[in-house]
Amino acid sequence: MRRTALLLAALAVALALPLFLKNFTLFQLTLVMVYAVAILGLNLLTGFNGQFSLGHSAFYAIGAYTAAILMDKFDLPYPLTLPAAGAACLVVGFLFGLPALRLEGLYLALATFALAVATPQILKFSAFEDLTGGVQGITILKPDAPFGLPLSQDQWLYYFTLAVSIVMFWAASNLVSSRTGRALMAIRDNPLAARSMGVDTALYKSLAFGVSALYTGVAGALGAIVIQFVAPDSFTFFLAVSFFVGLVVGGVGWIPGALFGGLFILFVPNWAEHISKGLAWAVYGIILILLIYIMPSGAAGFVRAVTAKLQRRAS
Repeated sequence: MRRTALLLAALAVALALPLFLKNFTLFQLTLVMVYAVAILGLNLLTGFNGQFSLGHSAFYAIGAYTAAILMDKFDLPYPLTLPAAGAACLVVGFLFGLPALRLEGLYLALATFALAVATPQILKFSAFEDLTGGVQGITILKPDAPFGLPLSQDQWLYYFTLAVSIVMFWAASNLVSSRTGRALMAIRDNPLAARSMGVDTALYKSLAFGVSALYTGVAGALGAIVIQFVAPDSFTFFLAVSFFVGLVVGGVGWIPGALFGGLFILFVPNWAEHISKGLAWAVYGIILILLIYIMPSGAAGFVRAVTAKLQRRAS
């Protein structure tokens, strides 16, 4: 009941924020939720299944371009681009996961790194230029609020992204607590023991890659709709590293940690640049080192420690 009360209070605050914040701040918070969904997808793969990936920027790009192409070339309504982007990334992720079954640890990281590096170059390829826009990318229109609702574009996209994020987090929580989720975690903890208990490790590991890519693809589609623009250079390897940093900062294997990770990767670089424009990345590195030193288990460990301390005081 306490957890439910906290969730309801957080939802009430989230629903009330557009009434008090400026459009640019809402735009930033919307991006936080977009990044949180992408980090959640990576967490399902790495945190709950134990597969290491440095290539989720590729799935984010596929989702973003799927949404942009469907909106720009085929005039598909933007809500329908989300399932299309998720389905495309589910297929790509599952197919990529099949050959990746032979790889583990650092070798899997190298394979996903290659995917992240190759994707922007493929998007620039002249044979696909009519579809992807080449180096120039694709510009799309920001949608207005439907049904004549008295909301600005940024307010509406905030609520739309919030609704999608709630559904994605709810689905992830149910997946982790299901039989499939227990099988994924068993593979992470001891693949040999999981196989001896009858778990089809090949199927579940490929499925984990597919579902993880689906989440990141939906995030990419949301990001394209919110930012109104996609271009190959927006999906570099640094984006994949940012997702991984957000995962570690939020807490590996903790679903709410994705929100903390989204806040970190959006706001901390801006704060670092505000402190020193010439040494922005040095400041960012120092902040990251201090944060990991103070919270070695990320926000998840910090929240658990604070909760345990409060419970001891209450008892």
